[in-house]
Amino acid sequence: MADSMRLDKFLKVSRLIKRRTVAKEVAEKGRISVNGTVAKPGTNVKAGDELVIKFGQKTVTAQIDRLEENARKEVATEMYTILKEERKDEE
Repeated sequence: MADSMRLDKFLKVSRLIKRRTVAKEVAEKGRISVNGTVAKPGTNVKAGDELVIKFGQKTVTAQIDRLEENARKEVATEMYTILKEERKDEE
């Protein structure tokens, strides 16, 4: 198990975001923060870090539980815990 991993790779392996290119774009737009700091795709993340990801109308807060270089679909969800999921309704 790795000690740290690039943010874009973690998002892909954990399947929080299905494709690494999409994860990279979301991070480059400043829509992801790690422990309260806006993160770049290459930001290193580790177990215990808290991610806040803004997808359009939805904001997901997740805690990283563990890092895996490669994870099967069944194991991927064990890499993080969703702490909060908020939807922004159109005004």
